[in-house]
Amino acid sequence: MQSALAGFDAVLGLSATKADELSTLQVCFRAVVVYLVLIGYVRFGKKRFLGEATAFDAVLLITIGSIASRAISGTAPFVTSLAGVFVLVAAHWVISYLTQSSPTLSYLIKGHDTVIIRNGRVNRQALRDAHMSEDDLAEDLRQQGVNNPDEVKEARLERSGKLSVIGK
Repeated sequence: MQSALAGFDAVLGLSATKADELSTLQVCFRAVVVYLVLIGYVRFGKKRFLGEATAFDAVLLITIGSIASRAISGTAPFVTSLAGVFVLVAAHWVISYLTQSSPTLSYLIKGHDTVIIRNGRVNRQALRDAHMSEDDLAEDLRQQGVNNPDEVKEARLERSGKLSVIGK
């Protein structure tokens, strides 16, 4: 057991106290290990947060990237950083689980959708509240294959920031 730990230390530089004590090869091995561990965490954490479905999911991705990069570069303790990432993924999983049965919690954590067009009429106040310009709306409609708001029964700015469109 002791020799296995010594081997991990030699390969990953686990006893290094400063980033500049790590060799290039150790940083490369750390990158591979972090990558494989993160794949496991993602499998545990479910698929939705990878798609950055909401700001809630995007914050997790940014935070994971930041902490994981510190584990790779050696600017934070390796195992401690991976443990911190695991706790964030687990907390995200728990919150996601709780929000699926609580509309109020879901609204507070994930936000809500906004009706931008109803029966061909653009809700200008909703557009302003969403900080969308007319050009932004036109671009989003074109991406959905719609040339004119008159062709739209309803368009909603979803919690993910994407516009979903139902044609007339």
